[in-house]
Amino acid sequence: MSTHIPLTLASASPARLATLRAAGIEPSVRVSTVDEPAVLERTGVTDPEDVSLLLARAKAEDVAAAQQREWYDSDEDDDSVPAPSLVLGCDSVLDLDGVALGKPADAADATRRWKEMRGRSGKLCTGHWLVDLRDEDEGGTGGTLGAVSVTTVHFAKLTDAEIEAYVATGEPLAVAGAFTVDGIGGAFVSGIEGDYHGVVGVSLPLLRDLTKELGVSWPSLWTPRS
Repeated sequence: MSTHIPLTLASASPARLATLRAAGIEPSVRVSTVDEPAVLERTGVTDPEDVSLLLARAKAEDVAAAQQREWYDSDEDDDSVPAPSLVLGCDSVLDLDGVALGKPADAADATRRWKEMRGRSGKLCTGHWLVDLRDEDEGGTGGTLGAVSVTTVHFAKLTDAEIEAYVATGEPLAVAGAFTVDGIGGAFVSGIEGDYHGVVGVSLPLLRDLTKELGVSWPSLWTPRS
């Protein structure tokens, strides 16, 4: 077994964390301070795939910079500051008619979206960005790269009552596209074409490809068992 390589997840998403844990990876979690609307306004990016990749990169680079500052400013004997690692940023948006839809603004927005989505299909775009902060003597490349997972999602024909009940659970307000495939909303997704994990929030096959490009073997990310 190769030496374990730590991963930092630059996301507060419980679904992403659960997906990585189920895959044998126990990342440290650090939420970025990125102002997403400000980033999009400054860059003018609107294409859904580009939006997801841009925000994933912004989050990864924000957390990577903070981790580097803390490491270099810390005392060499301070074990409370984690060593530089691989940093993963992710962001998801739903492409519906070419418009990037993130989290709904409120319950009314979620309700409007579902009335547009029901009985139709959209593309869930999840951007991934990796930053390699490891030292060269530990195999670090200094590399930074990303890619987007795109999965077609088919939505069931919900009744107004079902939409009202689903929005009332609060779940649609906390997720991109106002739906989940691994939660309460799973019954309202009639099918997907592509990577299931990408819809949940982090595509494991895509992440494996990205780590491979950085010279990192997938098993090296697995958390060692005691």
